[in-house]
Amino acid sequence: MLVRLLYVSRAVEKDSAKVIESILEASRSHNMGNGITGVLCYGGGVFLQAIEGGRGAVNTLYNHIVADARHTDVVLLHYEEITERRFGGWTMGQVNLSKLNTSIVLKYSERPEFDPYAVSGRVSLALLEELMATASIIGRA
Repeated sequence: MLVRLLYVSRAVEKDSAKVIESILEASRSHNMGNGITGVLCYGGGVFLQAIEGGRGAVNTLYNHIVADARHTDVVLLHYEEITERRFGGWTMGQVNLSKLNTSIVLKYSERPEFDPYAVSGRVSLALLEELMATASIIGRA
């Protein structure tokens, strides 16, 4: 059974470039063998990540993320059983939220700074879908 999980967290370390590279490298090597796909977004010290795959694999990965010292304030935004993947082309794609077009951000939030903590999981998922549709997700692997 496939599931999709969406969470938000804050980066513990201020040098987020190193943390992001570390997370992406680990994700891409781990996810391929475990049937996990998804996308990682970051900006302003905030991570927004969608993870798809088998229920057991996704749940195990999420528990690992919650315990990961690189994250704090981890909040589960959305969890659902799915019939197909939306991010199947990425072992872990990436988006820099700080470089988003403000008109896209304003479509989904009250202010031009996207804050996944202040919106619903469905809104965050809709933003990810739009980013995918506009080719804003990079790192296809």
